[in-house]
Order: sequence, then structure tokens, then C-alpha cells
Amino acid sequence: MGERRALPQSRQAETFEIEFGGLERRYAVTLGFYDDGALGEVFISGGKSGQTVEAIARDGAVLLSLALQYGASLDNIASAITRDDRGGPSSVIGAVIDRLARGGDQ
Repeated sequence: MGERRALPQSRQAETFEIEFGGLERRYAVTLGFYDDGALGEVFISGGKSGQTVEAIARDGAVLLSLALQYGASLDNIASAITRDDRGGPSSVIGAVIDRLARGGDQ
């Protein structure tokens, strides 16, 4: 395993919303960047606090952030997520990863 690249204490951030799961369920996604513009952290929140899906989204964002900080490529992560029978992501975490991998709204 490689070295973990620490994020600066003060960093650029960007927030956007993504819809996933039908019924117009929206999630807020906040991205944190290194000084060179590389993505280093992801936060996902949405739904009602205490819901299982909310906890899974938060935990998935933590794992995604750690993978990025240890040098995993977003394209490799995107190719490994679970997909539905049409090739779309099966979870909100996957939807966020796909959006980031294709460079949308960053």
C-alpha cells in the first residue's frame, strides 16, 4: 500500500446535488481538493438522519476519500462498482463515483 497523501488544513471545496433512488431523492455531495486541484475527499449527505441509506452513503464517502488519498484512480473505482442491468450504478455512492469519473459538474 502506498503512502497516504494528507489534505491541507484549509482547502478548496465544492458542493452539488445529485438525484438517485427515485421519488426525487436528492443528496448533497461536497468535494475537497488538494492545492494542485486533485480530488481528495468526498462527503455525501441526504435522506433523513438515522436512516440506513444515509449511514451507508456517509461510510461509502469515507472509503472513497481514503482510496483517493492512497492514490487509487477514480476510473478504477468506477469500473469496480456494482451496476444494474442497464449498466448504471446501483447505489448513490456509485452514482457519485460515475459523475466524478466523467468529470461532471466539478
